[in-house]
Order: sequence, then structure tokens, then C-alpha cells
Amino acid sequence: MLSVGFVVTPDFPVMSLAALSVFEFANLNVTPKRYDIHLLSEHGGPITTVMGARLDTAAFGDQHFDTLIIGGNTQVIPTSPALAAFVTEAAKRSRRISSICTGAFALADAGLLDGRRATTHWLFTQALRDGYPALKLQEDRLYVIDGPVWTAAGNSAGIDLTLGMLERDYGAEVAQLVARIMVIDTQRPGSQSQHSALLALHPKSDRIQDALGHARRNLHTDLSIERLAEVARLSPRQFSRAFRAETGTTPAKAIESLRLEAAQLMIAQSRHPIDVIATETGFGDQERMRRAFMRVHGQPPQALRRVAQG
Repeated sequence: MLSVGFVVTPDFPVMSLAALSVFEFANLNVTPKRYDIHLLSEHGGPITTVMGARLDTAAFGDQHFDTLIIGGNTQVIPTSPALAAFVTEAAKRSRRISSICTGAFALADAGLLDGRRATTHWLFTQALRDGYPALKLQEDRLYVIDGPVWTAAGNSAGIDLTLGMLERDYGAEVAQLVARIMVIDTQRPGSQSQHSALLALHPKSDRIQDALGHARRNLHTDLSIERLAEVARLSPRQFSRAFRAETGTTPAKAIESLRLEAAQLMIAQSRHPIDVIATETGFGDQERMRRAFMRVHGQPPQALRRVAQG
């Protein structure tokens, strides 16, 4: 059984504990139990969440953990000398050390991120970049693995992080089982963007949501106004008018955003040639995709692949 230490600080958000649900459900559904989980804080005893709930914790000590995770907070708080010392010692003895959201600042204060790739929640990337120039910030990643150090963005990304840990520890089949039990429709890779094109569009009606859902599932096809209007059960004119009213943009621009997001993920996660990715995501040809990437990201797809694989 692998031991996991999870560090919390006063006024932490309950959502930060969601990452532990992966280990919890693994224990409930796989025999024998796989993880021994310990909740930790500097002084031990009850720690109050930001909404006032109390959580019992054990104090830092000389415990040995296979994996240590520093939970996040709603703001960047100073790393106490005791926490910095605990993290530094854990890095010598643990197989894996990790952070979620602002927990990255504790790792950085302990010097564990110097020269390493790391990420944090997009709200805090500038502070992390300014305060710790020696780290290699991957600011638009759900999570980043650099050797034994794992860092995750926001608290929901902590679930993706621990699913990734579960897969490393016990294989893809166990991780997929836990994801299904948790009703997670997709196991997001670490390289996925923190920003969702579909979420940014924020459609309100079922009809526009249906059209965008169809588009995301069928990016490789011809997604004309007529086809999307048919899915939405509207005339092309009604669809275009309703789409702009609900999303603030045109169907063509929205589809391009979805295609760019899908292409960026394939570039980071697969070894498919760029021209194949252009076809699979509906751009049609490599040059058309290159122009879209230059316009939105300021660099061609090949540059993003080099960064992703570096």
C-alpha cells in the first residue's frame, strides 16, 4: 500500500480535497486497498476551511510518505519555515512530491522547482513567474510532471493529477475504472489547456449547446451553418442570430476555436504528423491550420510541439 500525505493550510477550499477522491475510490473498488492517506498541517489538530468546516489533521513529523501533496489555498500565503523544512526533507525521502494550485509556491520556496517545469492556477502564474525566475513556468497546463515533481493548476486539475498518479502506480485500466466511477467523461492529460473554448462560449439554450456539442464531436466534418442549424432545429438565419446573441461570436469563429483547442491537444499528446492533425481537426490542410495558429497563438504548430515535448 502506498502512503500519501496531503498538506492543508488554514482557510483552504474544500475543493482542494477533491484530488484525494481518486485514491479514495481506488481503495473502495480495487482489492486490496492501494493507498494509505494522511491529512497533515503544521501544528496538527483541526484546520478550518474557508467556509468554516473543520478537518482533523496530524502534525508534521518524521513520517515517510511515498507521495506528498501540498494542497492549494484561495490566495498565496507565506511558506512557514516549518513547512519549507518539511517539504525539503520529504523531497529527499519521497518517491513523488506534488502541489495543487498555490501549493506550488511552497515547493518553489523550498527550491524544488528551480530549473524544473511547473504550473499553477492561471490567477497566480504572474506571481509565480515574478517570484521564482529559476523555474520553467508552463502557464497553460492542467498539470506538469518533471521527474519526481508534479504540479497541478486549479483544484479540479488536482483530480487529473491524481488520476495520472493512479495510472502510473497501477495502470491505465485501474485509472479508467476510477474515472468511470467518478463519472468523469474524459481523463484529461496534463498538457491540456486550463481554458476551455466551449466554456468560454457559454451557450444558454439547449439548441445552441446541442449544436456545439455536435461540432466538438465532429470537428473533422464539414460544419456548415446549414448543418449546425439542422442540429439545433432552427433555420440558418435563426441559428446565426441566436448563436451570436448567446455566445457573442459567430459560428465560424467558435468552430475555429474548438478546432484549435483540439489540434493543440493532439500536437502535445500524439506523434501524428501536423498534416494529419490538420485533417483530423477539420482544418483541411496544414497551411490553413498554420495561419490559424499564428493568428491566435503567435507561433506555428511545430513550435508548440517542440515546447510540449521539451
